[in-house]
Amino acid sequence: MAHPFPLRLVGSRMLASSVRHLVFARDDGLPLDFVPGQFIQVHFNYPDGTATKRSYSLATMHDHALGPGDTVEIAVSYVPGGAATALFTALDEGQQIQASGPYGRFSLHAGDGNSRYLLVATGTGVTPYRSMLPMLAQLFEQRDLDVVLVLGARTAAELLYAADFRAFAAAHPRFRFIGCVSREAPGADATDLRAGYVQEALHDLAPSAAGDIAYLCGNPNMVDACFESLKGHGLAIPHIRREKYVSSK
Repeated sequence: MAHPFPLRLVGSRMLASSVRHLVFARDDGLPLDFVPGQFIQVHFNYPDGTATKRSYSLATMHDHALGPGDTVEIAVSYVPGGAATALFTALDEGQQIQASGPYGRFSLHAGDGNSRYLLVATGTGVTPYRSMLPMLAQLFEQRDLDVVLVLGARTAAELLYAADFRAFAAAHPRFRFIGCVSREAPGADATDLRAGYVQEALHDLAPSAAGDIAYLCGNPNMVDACFESLKGHGLAIPHIRREKYVSSK
């Protein structure tokens, strides 16, 4: 097992009523380089002393090696009665947690020759896409590429990091952000919002085996439904990259 290292909380803010964005500095003087899309594991103990851990994708917008002193960011969903929720609720600036990593292969591939990425997420499943934004900006300069990010939530207020994605879309015309809300009707001026679920928006984007690579991250039911839909559109399984988020207590 990878040796845990200390992360010190240096800032935080609420992204939604039950999701907190946290900014950490690695506190042992070493760098925490990672590939956008990877995650870390946070190590802690249950009240009875039993060791446990939780995984969190890194939300840091990143396109280079992170050196000592650089910060790393995650988004944490609060689950009623959750042990990790208790840990992070009690965490104040200046305090430490123990983490290990980075881990995972949910990242952009250097050898991809596709003409479009379809990035689909619900909830905190959007965090790895935030970390990919600087890399996508580089790809726009290097080759002919379109990117559509489809994010699902119950309400517009719960579309995490929407301001970041809208700002990126404004600066990069080949990037499109679509927010799908399932429990409210978007206002007439909300041109990048639609009512319904990400599965419906994905279908309307007419995925094509000829040029698309899709990433799916978030609720397991959503991931499974979109996976089957994309296969139905002819996408090869290696071109459908998945990561499921399961809430743990």
